[in-house]
This record gives sequence, structure tokens and C-alpha cells, in this order.
Amino acid sequence: MRVLIADDSVLLRQGLALIVAEGGHEVVADVGDGTALVDRALALRPDLVIADIRMPPSHTDEGLRAATRIRARWPQAPILLLSQYVVAGYLTELLTDGGGALGYLLKDRVSDIDSFLEAMERVAGGELVLDPDVVSQVLHRGRSNDPLELLTPREREVLTLMAEGRTNASIAERLVVSEGAVEKHTQRIFAKLGLLPDAAVHRRVKAVLTLLSA
Repeated sequence: MRVLIADDSVLLRQGLALIVAEGGHEVVADVGDGTALVDRALALRPDLVIADIRMPPSHTDEGLRAATRIRARWPQAPILLLSQYVVAGYLTELLTDGGGALGYLLKDRVSDIDSFLEAMERVAGGELVLDPDVVSQVLHRGRSNDPLELLTPREREVLTLMAEGRTNASIAERLVVSEGAVEKHTQRIFAKLGLLPDAAVHRRVKAVLTLLSA
């Protein structure tokens, strides 16, 4: 893959570049601020963008703002966002288009190189990958009119694993059930959340968006 790295820390950019190279991929550019991230991403159209959420000039959510601007002009841009802390609300705006090719991981996950490389490849392949801590935070916060109340405990388990970017085969292995059983659970989840078959809507992403924004 051709990878663009964005982080204001030169040390972290170099570390990420080493991991990318170890996975057999190529770093086509690395930048240190949101403006450069947008310019280089749109010019190079890499197979994957890895970006820190907090970057200059604001040092708040500049990376997220840059990602939003990139997706506005390149809707299927594959972007893996990194963050020091869990803020579940960061992804809602990016997910509203119903597309995939998006990841949000805590920086601590980078140290698990094999898992991080797998997350990179999943996002580049069009999947949605969320940090387990993000999903856990969402599931345990208090909410009113929660559509997830319609789901059985097992269906909530399946949706949680979907949010972590797992395939049906991976979910089946984790829950020690058949892929057919997982498929039935996902179809029930879609039905209960009102996600009818539609070629314009990625139902797995919409289900995860419901999880994040309810």
C-alpha cells in the first residue's frame, strides 16, 4: 500500500513509518499539520491515510477536521485516525455518509504491530475499524430512547464486534458459533435498527453509527 502519515511529532511519524515498512508498505509522504494533510492526501490519493486527531494549528481536533475536508472531496478516502484519549463523538460526522474505509484507534494500539497492520489493511480495504475502548465507552454511557434496547444481549455482542471491524468469520470464531448464526444475528440487528437493504447504504456502518450516536 501507499501510505500517507500525518502527525506533528517527528518521532511518532518515524515510528509509524518503520511499522508501515515492516508490513511491506510504502510511505509516500509524511506531514505535520492539518493543512498539509489535506493538500497531500488529495494530491497523492494514497491507499491509506494515517492521521493524528490533534495537530497544529489548533492542537484540538485538527486531524479530524482535515479528514472531514478530505472526505468531502474524496468520499471513499481510507483514513485511520489515531488519538491519545477516547472521544467517541469524533467519528459521528465522518460516518454520516454511510461509507466505510475508516478507523479510529488509540495510540497505545500501535505497539501491537501485528494488530495495527491488520487494522491498516482493513481500513484500506474499505472496512470500519473502531478501538474496543471507544465501543466500550459508548455501550456503558447512559442514554435515553436508546434503539439498542431492542437488541438481545447476543445481538449487542455481535454489534460490538462489528464496530471493532471484525468480519462475520472473525465474530463467529470469537463467539464460538457458526458464520450462519452470525449472519442471522446481523440481519436481525439491521431489521431492529430499521436498516433495510439499500444499495446506497452500507448497513454495517450505519449500524455502528447507531451505536455511536444513539
